[in-house]
Amino acid sequence: KVQLLSQRENAGSHFPRCWGKMLNPKGKGGKVYLVHSLYQIHTGLQHSIIRPTQPNCLPLDNATLPQKLKEVGYSTHMVGKWHLGFYKKECMPTKRGFDTFFGSLLGSGDYYTHYKCDSPGMCGYDLYENDNAAWDHDNGIYSTQMYTQRVQQILASHNPTKPIFLYIAYQAVHSPLQAPGRYFEHYRSIININRRRYAAMLSCLDEAIHNVTLALKAYGFYNNSIIIYSSDNGGQPTAGGSNWPLRGSKGTYWEGGIRAVGFVHSPLLKNKGTVCKELVHITDWYPTLISLAEGQIDEHTQLDGYDVWETISEGFRSPRVDILHNIDPIYTKAKNGSWAAGYGIWNTAIQSAIRVQHWKLLTGNPGYSDWVPPQAFSNLGPNRWHNERITLSTGKSIWLFNITADPYERVDLSSRYPGIVKKLLKRLSQFNKTAVPVRYPPKDPRSNPRLNGGVWGPWYKEEHKKKKASKNKAEKKKKKSKTKKKKQPKGRSSPDSHSGLPLG
Repeated sequence: KVQLLSQRENAGSHFPRCWGKMLNPKGKGGKVYLVHSLYQIHTGLQHSIIRPTQPNCLPLDNATLPQKLKEVGYSTHMVGKWHLGFYKKECMPTKRGFDTFFGSLLGSGDYYTHYKCDSPGMCGYDLYENDNAAWDHDNGIYSTQMYTQRVQQILASHNPTKPIFLYIAYQAVHSPLQAPGRYFEHYRSIININRRRYAAMLSCLDEAIHNVTLALKAYGFYNNSIIIYSSDNGGQPTAGGSNWPLRGSKGTYWEGGIRAVGFVHSPLLKNKGTVCKELVHITDWYPTLISLAEGQIDEHTQLDGYDVWETISEGFRSPRVDILHNIDPIYTKAKNGSWAAGYGIWNTAIQSAIRVQHWKLLTGNPGYSDWVPPQAFSNLGPNRWHNERITLSTGKSIWLFNITADPYERVDLSSRYPGIVKKLLKRLSQFNKTAVPVRYPPKDPRSNPRLNGGVWGPWYKEEHKKKKASKNKAEKKKKKSKTKKKKQPKGRSSPDSHSGLPLG
């Protein structure tokens, strides 16, 4: 079996980053996306992110990647950032397929104290060892280094002849921008403080990946391993990230927000040192790694991902011809969007984006649309790149680009090719018919860490048990009352008797 190691880099994204390694998967190896192979519209998570105070998590009926790998004998371990919901214990990593978990549950937090405030009065500790707060590790170690140490310990204690899947979701690089002092030494020339901090954090992350790779070699995993390095979204220029020359930023549907870097490294690759320019989406890791591990995907299971191992390893064409970037029916509607603008096929007020072969279509409000060049990172302010700032023209709610020829999204072709627009709108409409309702519940005050020993963690199940206990107590009391009523003289009717029939 190939060893699988999946690593996620957090360049300022909404969701956890992964760095994965598939160790020993029956002759093959690879890296992994945390959980499933479904578009957001098929999980109910198509709007925003899972907030710490929301009673929400990845649907429990979605079989995760580690669960599928465990079926074929893999040990599964997660180190790092979860961010897939934790409001009840069934949502926790150890209940979703991981044998062990060491990391954080939220989307961000302090790199040293592991403390997070979601809002005033809603603050708590966020570092876990399996299902419990890891207070013993509250010793001020920078999270990138702390997570690397845990990975080294896992590898040191595992038999390299046995298959292992290791998912490493580093916190870096994500706000707050923090790094140990020595990593700033090489970046004193960077004037912009956020960019300098970002560079220092990334250097520490580079070193961490180097150390994990050395551990793979030292403990006998490397030759039969697949390392996958992936990210979940583009960078945030206001927090040191850069997507130049791509348009937009994290949280948008422009290429700067959705196109991310990644690589696969393995002695098992047939074609090494190559660049894959085929269409690959993060949902593809799920079927690709299960196939590498010689696992099974039930025939009735509907997936949005494809097995792309031959595309990556041998240079074959990708089986994928389209990507639904997302449809978010809740996001702020475009003021000038309409069914008419969508030719009666689609309401262009709705935020959505789709890629079909060379074409990309966006509707609604795609988000911050600037190109932010390198000079924006000086201390001279935004005037240095004012010519790149774009104000979405009045009445605009639909865009079409040939992404292969124009990856920077500078030439809108929607008016030139209305036929292509209509075809992509129809595809959007087809996808939307399969969407499940959005899961974005309101804040639950029971989530406050103050009510949970100062720790962010599951709150719903415990409350549910209390209610159930109270209900059982009430039922027993009611039953006891009925028994007393049954002792009434024969022929007398009780107020609780059905249809007026006498008791006794």
